[in-house]
Amino acid sequence: MSTYRDRADAGRQLAERLTALVGQPDVVVLGLVRGGVPVARVIADRLGAPLDVLVVRKLGMPWAPEVAFGALGPAGVRVLNDPVAARLGPDDIAEVQRREQAELDRREARYRSGRAPLDLTGRTAVVVDDGLATGATARAAVQVTRQLGARRVVVAVPVGSQEAYEMLAADADQVICAQRPPDFGAVGAYYDDFHEVTDDEVTEALTATA
Repeated sequence: MSTYRDRADAGRQLAERLTALVGQPDVVVLGLVRGGVPVARVIADRLGAPLDVLVVRKLGMPWAPEVAFGALGPAGVRVLNDPVAARLGPDDIAEVQRREQAELDRREARYRSGRAPLDLTGRTAVVVDDGLATGATARAAVQVTRQLGARRVVVAVPVGSQEAYEMLAADADQVICAQRPPDFGAVGAYYDDFHEVTDDEVTEALTATA
């Protein structure tokens, strides 16, 4: 299984699978903060579509943060996985939500400075991340995107697990995953350069494509 040089290289290769969206006026490309933004930047440029960011915060179980009982998104959107959330008391839910809401607000303030609130009413939203491990964040992003009014949701990623791909295929209108290795491990294993994306990189990408 081949690797990508970096996220920009992944974006260039992934864009080749999205050519059907070139020139469609309702398309908006959403980079999942933060790692998805450099990938999305290249795709938006290739499609001639606007770039924006989607800040989603997973609500994790207090004793197992990787297990999501819900997610938060912009404009007060909250999605709950009711069977999992039912295992928590109201105080536990409120505490996790308070912590994650604070980080979401911080990122929204940083990235949306001078930008209008995200409104996806009637749009085709292309949700881009740098890879799918469990798929939990991307799945939450699909749900948040629909609540923000998207008419159609396409998830596009350079690499991911087959299990995550199948889960997302049940939620999104289309999932494009360039590589689905049978022995998938960590997303970073498929990149030569997989540095942690900074807030500055996100804001620079938004400024450059504004």
